[in-house]
Amino acid sequence: MEKYLVGGAVRDKLLGIADDATENDWLIVGATPKEMKKLGYFQVGKEFPVFLDPEKKEEYALARKERKVGKGYKGFEFDTSTSVTLEQDLSRRDLTINAMAMKDGILFDPFHGQEDLNNGLLKHVSDAFSEDPVRVLRVARFAARFKLFGFKVAHSTHRLMSSMVESGEVDALTPERVFKELDKALSYPTPSAFFKVLSACGAYGRIFSELDKTKQNKHGNDFEFLDNLDTDDKQIKFALWLSDQNNQNISALCSAIKCPKAYRELALLVNQWQDFAMDFINQGAEDILEFFNRTDALRRANRFEKILRVFALLGHDTTLIYTLSTQLKDIKVDYDNAKDIAQALNVEKIKKIESFLHSAK
Repeated sequence: MEKYLVGGAVRDKLLGIADDATENDWLIVGATPKEMKKLGYFQVGKEFPVFLDPEKKEEYALARKERKVGKGYKGFEFDTSTSVTLEQDLSRRDLTINAMAMKDGILFDPFHGQEDLNNGLLKHVSDAFSEDPVRVLRVARFAARFKLFGFKVAHSTHRLMSSMVESGEVDALTPERVFKELDKALSYPTPSAFFKVLSACGAYGRIFSELDKTKQNKHGNDFEFLDNLDTDDKQIKFALWLSDQNNQNISALCSAIKCPKAYRELALLVNQWQDFAMDFINQGAEDILEFFNRTDALRRANRFEKILRVFALLGHDTTLIYTLSTQLKDIKVDYDNAKDIAQALNVEKIKKIESFLHSAK
C-alpha cells in the first residue's frame, strides 16, 4: 500500500502558489476498502471508494481505472482493484498538469505535466478526455484561474473540446455542475477566460442557450470587462456578466442552471433599473420612490449596495442615489395607525425626494 499526493496540490506546489489553505488530495495504490476501514478511515464515496482521514479530514481515494458506459460524467464503470497502478490512475485525469503525483518529495510525471506547466499549456492527457463533458467546463475554469500566469488551451485540446460540442456530449451537463464551475470561475480575478474558452469551442451557446448572444459583445472586449474588478463578490460579477440581457433571458438562464435566489434577484434588479439609474437626476419623485421600494433599498441595504456597485462598474455615477437613500432612511413619523404611518412615510419621502432633486439640479 502506497500513498501519493496527487492532482491540484502537486500542480500548485510546483507553481509556487500552494499554501496552508490548499486542499491535499491523496491517492492510495494497492489497498482494498476493507484495509482502509481497518486503518480507521471512513468511506464517503458512493460511486467509487473515497475515504476520509478521521483526524485531518483529508480525502484518500483508491487508485482506479474507468470505462465509459453511458452519457455524461456519471456514465462510467470503475475498477478499484489492488492491481491498478499509479500510472493507470493518472492516465484517466483531465489535464497533464493535474496528472502528476508526489511521494517523499519525488515527482511522478508520466504525462509530462511539469513541462506543460512550465510552458503554460492546458493539455488533455488522452482522448478519454472527451468521455466526460465536465472537463470542457474545467478547462475553461482553469483558463480563468491561471490567466494571470499566461496559460492557454493547447490546440489539440481545443479541437477535442469542439468535437465534444459537435457530438452533443456537452448537452449531458447537469445544471448543478454548470453553476458550480461558473461560480468558481467568477471567484477568480480574470473570469473572462472562462467565457472565452467556452465561446471558442462552441460550448458557450450550448451551455448558456437562454442568452441573446448578439448582445454579449456590447462591451467590445470579449468579456474582459469582468477582469480585475475592484470586488471579489461573485454575485456582483454574475449580474455584471448578464447586464446586457433582458429579464426574460436572465430568468430563463437562472432557472436552467439552478443558480441561488440571491444571484437571480441581483441580476434581474440590475437589468431592470440600470437605465433608470443612468438618468437618475431627471426622474420624477414618485418614480424614484418606486425605485427605492422595488429594490427594497431601505430594508435590504446590503443587496442595494451590491446593486449600486454593479451600476458603478457599468460606469454610472451612483453618488446621488446613495446619498438620497441614506436621507430617506432617517425619515420617521409618529402615528398610531399602521396604515396612516405608511401613507405618512410616503408623503414625507416624496417631499424629501423633491427637495433633494431641486437642490441637486
